[in-house]
Order: sequence, then C-alpha cells, then structure tokens
Amino acid sequence: MTQTSENVTWLTQEAYNKLKDELEYLTGPARTEIAAKIAAAREEGDLRENGGYHAAKEEQGKQELRVRQLTQLLENAKVGEPPAANGAVAPGMVVTIAFDGDEDDTLTFLLASREYASADIETYSPQSPLGSGVIGHKVGEDAEYELPNGKKASVRILKAEPYTG
Repeated sequence: MTQTSENVTWLTQEAYNKLKDELEYLTGPARTEIAAKIAAAREEGDLRENGGYHAAKEEQGKQELRVRQLTQLLENAKVGEPPAANGAVAPGMVVTIAFDGDEDDTLTFLLASREYASADIETYSPQSPLGSGVIGHKVGEDAEYELPNGKKASVRILKAEPYTG
C-alpha cells in the first residue's frame, strides 16, 4: 500500500470501525452529557465565578475538536488490508532501521498515523521526514531523509513487517 496523497490515511477495517464508533459516541451521548453539565453549571448562578461551567465549556471545546479531527480523518481514510510482507516499507508496517549503516544504532517503529500510536511501540507518521524517507525502500536498502536542520541523514532498512498489534 502506498500513500497516494498527504491527506490519505490507511486504516485497517478494525481501526476504521473503532474510530467511527468513537465519533458516533462523541456526536451522540457525549454531546448530550456535556450539554447537561453546562446546563447544570449555569443554574448555579454567576458564570464569571463558576468553575464547573468553565470546565464543562473547556471539555466541550476539546470534544468538538476531536469530532472535527475524526471527521476529517475518516473522510480521507482508505480502508484495506495491512500491507503485504514483501520487504518493502509501507504504512502499517513495523520498520527497523540502522542509522548511518551502524547495526548497533537501530530504531524500531510503527509507520502509521497517530491513531495507531500505542505505548508498545514508537509511531512515526508516513508524512514525517523519516517516514516519507523510508516508504517504498526494501530491506537492505539505504534511505535518505532531511533533518529539521536541513541536513540529510541516511538509514539502512533492516526489517519491514506488517504490524499485528
């Protein structure tokens, strides 16, 4: 699977369903709950000194931001099977690289959108400098990417396997 556009995010059916369920909750029951909290806090009186009201409004703002993020993500998502284990780096793979060909200085990460991020493995976006630099390269090949300071860095692809987590 190759990224065809910067705005496209590849998701497995399971990940898509999970995000869609979260969106449905946030636009349904969660909106009702936050509206009730705001209404209850309003009834307490002076809104300038009402910590509960301000906290509920802040929570509502965060919730609506997440609704917009999920809506955009799901609109631009491509749902499909995980990438094939053919040795080429693609979104949805766990990749191990060696910096400057040094087999002792390695990094293993998941190449995926932040919705896949977990505490188990570091996640790099396909749009990140490292992510975009390694996509399409095969195991054993060298890849180059640009560092934030404008310099180039080189890595060797040691492993690329579909993420199963």
